[in-house]
Amino acid sequence: MLAVLRKQLKSHPALVPLLFFIAGGGAMSMMYLARLALRNPDVCWDRKNNPEPWNKMAPTAQYKFYAVNTDYSKLKKEGPDF
Repeated sequence: MLAVLRKQLKSHPALVPLLFFIAGGGAMSMMYLARLALRNPDVCWDRKNNPEPWNKMAPTAQYKFYAVNTDYSKLKKEGPDF
């Protein structure tokens, strides 16, 4: 498979940027999925020690990837402690 790809890139050098952007897009999508799996409070990997991780988050913790108008450092907790 790699030998065929190397042969195609040697005969058609215009495919190099296309391959570069496809690989970059795939890498960025995998990094975003990994971030969702590891940082999202809705995902629970350890159900024995921390069955409800969303209850232990601080109100100032930013878990969204991009917050438009929200300043998380000034938020106060609105719910009860569990």
